[in-house]
Amino acid sequence: MPYATASDATRLYYEETGKGTPLVFVHEFSGDYRSWEAQMRYFARRYRCVAFNARGYPPSDVPRARTKYSLALVTADIAAVMRHLKMRKAHIVGCSMGGYSALNFGIRYATRALSITAVGAGAGSHPALRAGFLRSVEANAQRLGTLGVKAVLRSSGLTPARVPYLNKDPRGYAEFRRRQEEHSALGLASMQRGVQLRRPTIFQLEPLLRRMKVPLFVIAGDEDDNCVEPAVFIKRVCPAARLWICPATGHTVNTEEPDLFNHMLGDFLASVDAGRWRARDPRSIML
Repeated sequence: MPYATASDATRLYYEETGKGTPLVFVHEFSGDYRSWEAQMRYFARRYRCVAFNARGYPPSDVPRARTKYSLALVTADIAAVMRHLKMRKAHIVGCSMGGYSALNFGIRYATRALSITAVGAGAGSHPALRAGFLRSVEANAQRLGTLGVKAVLRSSGLTPARVPYLNKDPRGYAEFRRRQEEHSALGLASMQRGVQLRRPTIFQLEPLLRRMKVPLFVIAGDEDDNCVEPAVFIKRVCPAARLWICPATGHTVNTEEPDLFNHMLGDFLASVDAGRWRARDPRSIML
């Protein structure tokens, strides 16, 4: 099995297909590298595509120490996969937790990023909902450690941001849930405590976003209530950002509306590759 080795010796499983400009996919908390299958098949016609499993997601290593899980480490893991594959620069596309990591990669590793696409990033950012989000994450991490993944999934039920996916594509949603059951309880709980509980909110990133120069494509489903406002905020403060709100869509736009997502992402990547992407013209900003 192919593995890249992170800076702390954690092994990261990856899959690769296609030739051309590198394109790296970073998965959400509830998904894994398979969440990007529709994109791997489509973009491999023109790009060298890579999807990998984050630390804590088998067949990647599942470190036991909590210190092995942090935003800095999962962001550096993207660079580790690129280094292993001898990719000097790449387009980075991430969803949800992976979208936040991709955004952080664009800030911390700007010289390595051709572009950043952040899908459904920003859950838990709203100040009024922040305390409840943190309590929920810690409670879920505790339940994972006590009950295991399958029991937690059975008891947690359907989350609001997944309802559109279930309604549109019951078979796809069922496959998503089956794959969730294969995840590591230790890995999920460690990610929640080491990454989700400790990362800054999107709003706290404002000074860094204002200085960001890497081409940025921000995507959210309009029925993903936790992420629409953060997406609009990023567009408002980051001149490098373009924004697409996908109608009648929930949290994971790439799996819920794969054809539309591929078209919109492909258009963005093509504009960057052709040197046609431009930051926002200051004259368009209403003061």
